Amino acid sequence: MFPLTEENKHVAQLLFSTGTCPRCIFRFCGVDFHAPYKHSYEELLNDMQKFLKAEKDELILEVPNPPLKKIRLQELEDGIDNLSQNGESKISVIEDGSIASPNSNLNVNVCNVCLGILQEFCEKEFIKKVCQKVEASGFEFTNLVFSVSFPPQLSVREHAAWLLVKQEMGKQSLSLGRNDIVQLKEAYKWITYPLFSEELGVPIDGKSLFEVSVVFAHPETVGDCHFLGKIFPDCFKPAKNKQSVFTRMAVMKALNKIKEEDFRKQFPCPPNSPKAVCTVLEIECAHGAVFVAGRYNKYSRNLPQTPWIIDGERKLESSVEELISDHLLTVFKAESFNFSSSGREDVDVRTLGNGRPFAIELVNPHRVHFTSQEIKELQQKINKSSNKIQVRDLQLVSREAIGHMKEGEEEKTKTYSALIWTNKVIQKKDIEFLNDIKDLKIEQKTPLRVLHRRPLALRTRVIHSMETHYVDEHHFRLYLKTQAGTYIKEFVHGDFGRTRPNIGSLMNVTADILELDVESVDVDWPPALDD
Repeated sequence: MFPLTEENKHVAQLLFSTGTCPRCIFRFCGVDFHAPYKHSYEELLNDMQKFLKAEKDELILEVPNPPLKKIRLQELEDGIDNLSQNGESKISVIEDGSIASPNSNLNVNVCNVCLGILQEFCEKEFIKKVCQKVEASGFEFTNLVFSVSFPPQLSVREHAAWLLVKQEMGKQSLSLGRNDIVQLKEAYKWITYPLFSEELGVPIDGKSLFEVSVVFAHPETVGDCHFLGKIFPDCFKPAKNKQSVFTRMAVMKALNKIKEEDFRKQFPCPPNSPKAVCTVLEIECAHGAVFVAGRYNKYSRNLPQTPWIIDGERKLESSVEELISDHLLTVFKAESFNFSSSGREDVDVRTLGNGRPFAIELVNPHRVHFTSQEIKELQQKINKSSNKIQVRDLQLVSREAIGHMKEGEEEKTKTYSALIWTNKVIQKKDIEFLNDIKDLKIEQKTPLRVLHRRPLALRTRVIHSMETHYVDEHHFRLYLKTQAGTYIKEFVHGDFGRTRPNIGSLMNVTADILELDVESVDVDWPPALDD
């Protein structure tokens, strides 16, 4: 059923005669239900022509306008096939500004408002070609969110058409607010969402992590927006990540400031017919990050947690981060990653016990669905690849769950085992008093060894308990339970008095630490899994 009535006929005739497409006419007539927009363009064009067919006694509006540019309708299939065939996420499309429907031989005037967006760019054949590129991109998905980016001058042209219609309706004592017009993006989604969903066989879901975006461009952007830049230069400031100052937000900001009479002097109302149709600049597929968490043990005293690179030179060949993430990048087919953990150990410190919690953010993964068995096999593969580390409790987690790893981090406790040397001969009785010390408060200035990467500060930390095991006259093993964030090495040797009190001052000896192991990190995350 055709959605326009006799009340709309005057506006529809005015817009149609100036080169506006049927779907844009619907928008300016306030048609806010989906069904009419979904008919094929040929069908809408025929219905509009029938609706507007002039009777002898009807007035036909003559509005001066340059000859309409024709959309060349046989070039879409060849043009869109020039999209990259290698499955990359970003695909360049159609450089010559033509679109086409392989099933149509009709010439279609390029709409002077939407620049062709609501013409062949939302027909089934175009959607089908886009979907073929999405499927070739190699992403795994069960739903998707679809987004579009339109040329910024569409706002200028829509403003011009609105002023024209508003003026004509004013003659009939009717009003038309800018909010009464159906937004171009809304209409486009009404038409294309069902087509994309049908073609790809998955639902459109605004919460989906998989996004397909189509970016449209138009060669006349600068020409259509130039007058706004001259009047409101403050609205159009260059930005490093923007190729043009004429962004949609900048254009809208200027349009909100300009007076109607000034706009009419600078831009034709109705807008002139375009010299070219829109082009598809790119089709981009991207998947939101997924997160993998677990706990790792480090058994080597020659392995940093993260790559050890100084002045561009790698000092050690690998790291905990790389030994784990290399496998995840391959299996998830991700572009990159971000590694985080509950604290970190020095290169010469082992992490034993249940290990240290970690999380890895995998950026733009192409594969995201794994069974628990597949994750378990991935964990086994990591563990077999190196004797320097082991991973346990490997699992997929949500972005929100990562926060549990950092929650109250400084209030958490950690347990250490340290082999200590003293310059003086000691007996077992000389160290037993340490066993009785509970909740010892110490003050630590930022250690000299980390001052190059940490700000100078004085931190109060708590040594909750200590337990000693005598080894020989110059050595004993010390087990400590401390507040997270305590510098253990400095608590032993004092760091030239920067940590007070310390083991050396408590025992009245010169003490140093020969070996240090992390025995436990008391963070109850991620959840333990059955072996």
